[in-house]
Amino acid sequence: MPAPIRLRELIRTIRTARTQAEEREMIQKECAAIRSSFREEDNTYRCRNVAKLLYMHMLGYPAHFGQLECLKLIASQKFTDKRIGYLGAMLLLDERQDVHLLMTNCIKNDLNHSTQYVQGLALCTLGCMGSSEMCRDLAGEVEKLLKTSNSYLRKKAALCAVHVIRKVPELMEMFLPATKNLLSEKNHGVLHTSVVLLTEMCERSPDMLAHFRKLVPQLVRILKNLIMSGYSPEHDVSGISDPFLQVRILRLLRILGKSDDDSSEAMNDILAQVATNTETSKNVGNAILYETVLTIMDIKSESGLRVLAINILGRFLLNNDKNIRYVALTSLLKTVQTDHNAVQRHRSTIVDCLKDLDVSIKRRAMELSFALVNGNNIRGMMKELLYFLDSCDPEFKADCASGVFLAAEKYGTGTQTSLHIVTAGSYVRDDSVPNLIQLITNSVEMHAYTVQRLYKALLDDISQQPLVQVASWCIGEYGDLLVSGQCEEEEPIQVTEDEVLDVLEGLLVSNLSTPVTRGYALTAIMKLSTRFSSVNRIKKVVSIYGSSIDVELQQRAVEYNALFKKYDHMRPALLERMPIMEKTATNGPTEIVQTNGETEPSAVELPRLNSLLRYRIIFKGIPPMTAYNKNGLKIEFTFERANPNPNIAVITIHASNSTEADMTDFVFQAAVPKTFQLQLLSPSSNVVPALNQGTVTQVIRVLNPQKQQLRMRIKLTYTHKGSPVQDLAEVNNFPPQSWQ
Repeated sequence: MPAPIRLRELIRTIRTARTQAEEREMIQKECAAIRSSFREEDNTYRCRNVAKLLYMHMLGYPAHFGQLECLKLIASQKFTDKRIGYLGAMLLLDERQDVHLLMTNCIKNDLNHSTQYVQGLALCTLGCMGSSEMCRDLAGEVEKLLKTSNSYLRKKAALCAVHVIRKVPELMEMFLPATKNLLSEKNHGVLHTSVVLLTEMCERSPDMLAHFRKLVPQLVRILKNLIMSGYSPEHDVSGISDPFLQVRILRLLRILGKSDDDSSEAMNDILAQVATNTETSKNVGNAILYETVLTIMDIKSESGLRVLAINILGRFLLNNDKNIRYVALTSLLKTVQTDHNAVQRHRSTIVDCLKDLDVSIKRRAMELSFALVNGNNIRGMMKELLYFLDSCDPEFKADCASGVFLAAEKYGTGTQTSLHIVTAGSYVRDDSVPNLIQLITNSVEMHAYTVQRLYKALLDDISQQPLVQVASWCIGEYGDLLVSGQCEEEEPIQVTEDEVLDVLEGLLVSNLSTPVTRGYALTAIMKLSTRFSSVNRIKKVVSIYGSSIDVELQQRAVEYNALFKKYDHMRPALLERMPIMEKTATNGPTEIVQTNGETEPSAVELPRLNSLLRYRIIFKGIPPMTAYNKNGLKIEFTFERANPNPNIAVITIHASNSTEADMTDFVFQAAVPKTFQLQLLSPSSNVVPALNQGTVTQVIRVLNPQKQQLRMRIKLTYTHKGSPVQDLAEVNNFPPQSWQ
């Protein structure tokens, strides 16, 4: 059989291929020749054939049929054969294949070989693809080589020990005696790998972490020698002595100093030296400074040192390299909660990053800007963020608008600032609509200004659906203020009732309006029936949509028609202005739900639970609870559970009156946090008889998918002895069985 071509010739031939198909043909032809050679047990050219096979493997072609040939090369006495054999094993084998276990004895023999280079090959292979079984069998040989005086073998043994510990953590203690003298080595390669080994052991075992804390002074001394040493051509990188070793030592110091006062105190001085003496003109120095900053922030460092670290990050923000600016913004975002004032000093630089062309830097700068907002800088920061919102790419608008809402709500900048978010248009997130509505509701003095501004916005553009929804809600709530022209913040506009209704009817028929927007508009028109005198026109509009093909819109219209006909006496109370909505820190806005079972469109749209109403299981063993008892009015809750959905609690209220006069026009309202969903059915009556001669009952259904503790706010409205009475109460003592 003729001698196979050399590896160089194969590479040259493959590179001449003009198409992928031509390359595949060459590879298949050569693979066939290699297979024939393997079948004939050709020992002369086995090394050459495996080398060519590895090159094909690197090109992405299958080479698994060469696995056993690699084992044969490893067993050879020639170093050149062993080198290719071990390389092939690292590329073609892994611990998921049983074939690799056949190497264990060969590796053991080579670890005890008289030639250091053969030992090095065995260590590299074991450290690369050794399985847990191989590591258990060969850990003793690795530990012996870790104690040898040969620095070439010690550095490879240290890295191999890292792999052994990762595969079999319980063997960690075996290497503990060998680590005693590792940091005394002068060879930088051994020092580097030793620090990697110590880091791995400290990360995996708290006991090892406590044991190695005594090495902090030695590590500090090594780091100081690196900083103060003169020029060393062997270790110099861009004028800095062995930056790789410096970074590794800083990472180990960060682990050793975390949550330990003594260790942190011992490394404060050297960290200050590194931070002040490292050259920043090259990336090498910036890498060391970045690790220094991370170490300072993680350990219990002095306040002055932390300020120095944040100032370094501030300098990074001025760097021309985008990667360094991104790293600085990410690090500042992590530290802003603990060192807020120090980060605030770099606020102007951070805000300038909002104008960066790089998308990643813009996003990090936006997140950090929101984290820096407080009561003192809210106006200036809002100005910058609103400018950014106006000019940023669509992908940022949703998050930016939501962040501005939260900041405006938290620091009370008022609705006037929040209204500028209409520039975000249709890009704002879904939660922005209820958030802005909640802000508007709570800013009582701004209602007239808000409804006027939003009405003008509707006249200009109805394509931005979130804006249209908020505007519709506001017109429904405060349409009387719009018509009366009570706005003091800017010149009031002259608007008639018919013009307002024309705009809302236009939303109902517009092709731009989504089904949700139409729901807002129809509810707004219905609310205006108690604020405007054009009741007949409103009745006609509502009745038209009683036959709408949109089921949601049809149901709203049918229920509103029922209000006009059967429950007209209750309509003013049901459609009165929404009370101030409180928002908790964890569960979002609270929605007041009307007694006819219809939720305000400003709140979350609740799923229909009607299909579940006919299934009930009584809560056995849970006694009734008294939710309210004041001025002769007593409200008791009894509990049931809907079946088949155990997440729905059915609460029946029983209202009784112990006074001598009836309580008329009785209205019960309830609100729950946003993680719950609530539905109120109609009450049995709107009159609570005197002297406990009868009760008014009403059913509440609460969907609690997250099984959180149930909390409820109730509002009671009634007339007693000719005087209107209104009261609010919190109910937080629900039995655990009712919500678990």
